[in-house]
Amino acid sequence: MNKLYETTSKYPMTEIWNDSCSVSELKYCIENGGVGATTNPVIVLNVLKKELPHWEEQIKELIINNPFATEDEIAWDMIKILGKTASKELLPIFQKTDGKQGRISFQTNAKYYRSKDYMLNHAIELASSVENSQIKAPTSKAGVEAFEEMTYQGISINATVSFTVAQAIAVAEAVERGLNRRIKEGLPVENMNPVCTIMAGRVDDYLKKHCKEAGILVEPEILEWAGVAVVKNAYQIYQAKGYRTTLLVAAYRNPYHWNQFIGGKIVLTIPYDWQLKYNTSNYEISATMDTEVNKDYLEKLQQLDEFNKAYLPNGLKPEEFEHYGAFIDTMNQFLSGYDDLCKLIRKYMVI
Repeated sequence: MNKLYETTSKYPMTEIWNDSCSVSELKYCIENGGVGATTNPVIVLNVLKKELPHWEEQIKELIINNPFATEDEIAWDMIKILGKTASKELLPIFQKTDGKQGRISFQTNAKYYRSKDYMLNHAIELASSVENSQIKAPTSKAGVEAFEEMTYQGISINATVSFTVAQAIAVAEAVERGLNRRIKEGLPVENMNPVCTIMAGRVDDYLKKHCKEAGILVEPEILEWAGVAVVKNAYQIYQAKGYRTTLLVAAYRNPYHWNQFIGGKIVLTIPYDWQLKYNTSNYEISATMDTEVNKDYLEKLQQLDEFNKAYLPNGLKPEEFEHYGAFIDTMNQFLSGYDDLCKLIRKYMVI
């Protein structure tokens, strides 16, 4: 039995999503118990690069049929088309579970991360693309404010560009406010499925970079557990508070980002190449969500101020979210990736 299928069979509360809108990759994930998928402009760019012969005519057709459209507009048309195509694979799961699973995440324009209203308006537009949509936006201070309004308007959110316990708590509290406003007005909430991402591997990436730049000598293995520790701490708080938002783990770098969360009520959105690695591994599939991180590792991590900003519930204030190193690095990559997607479209327009 494939390890991911064994994971979802033994522990159905541990959901696996495909971190891509590639239909072939999504089908593989669903065969292994996957129940969701994610997109963003960088993911769409990577899918287009790998599958360009399949999508090239679609790009050309959009350009011909929309003679006054900008490259940005064509890029977003392609994002929606790839998302809609992949969403069909998940629709039966969405219908079977009354909207609790089988969703595909669309991400708002990363350039809007400072504006609640821009993110909210784009979220509403993207949510209308398919029945089984979920909407991602960066967890900046403005993003947290937008999540409450998105939730109030019936949108299932996926808070992304999130690395810290403080961000995860702020998202969950915003969602609670939005859900309670809906309930107060007699609006349904039963079919909604809000999630909050913690990009575990990017926590590790940032701390490794920080230690190198600051000349801090730390055993390499310890830094492989930083993201795991952050997720586990946030998870305990979520369980204690009874939040109706589910944590989601993203940005895979090592086996721990999968096998240390098994058995938890959590979402693991795994890239296709990591799905292949995990499926052919020899790890035992057992419940590990409540297993504590090695105390020696945690003590040494807590000597790093940048780790404590991610680990402690009050490690960052909302106005500091967008200035945390992992946020800055990830936003720059997302913004560059969006520019590269527009450049790809431009090659077919400026001829």
